[in-house]
Amino acid sequence: MRVCDLTGKRRNVANNVSHAHNKTKKHQRPNLQYKRIFLPEHNVHIRMRLSTRAIRNINRMGLEPYCKRLGIDYQQLVRKKLG
Repeated sequence: MRVCDLTGKRRNVANNVSHAHNKTKKHQRPNLQYKRIFLPEHNVHIRMRLSTRAIRNINRMGLEPYCKRLGIDYQQLVRKKLG
């Protein structure tokens, strides 16, 4: 399943509505991209699957402040990604 590693964004279920007002289910998927992020304190890159909104915020703020804003433990995230 497509889920953003930071924000937890996932697919949304909505209705296609025809001119006759017939409703059928459709899935609206988030725009997720794989992104390599450099961690200067460890001198390595980590690969994350992120929504484009999360990528923009990381470019603007940095990964650690963005994790703090989302309430995510940055050190735990780094340990998980580094193995």
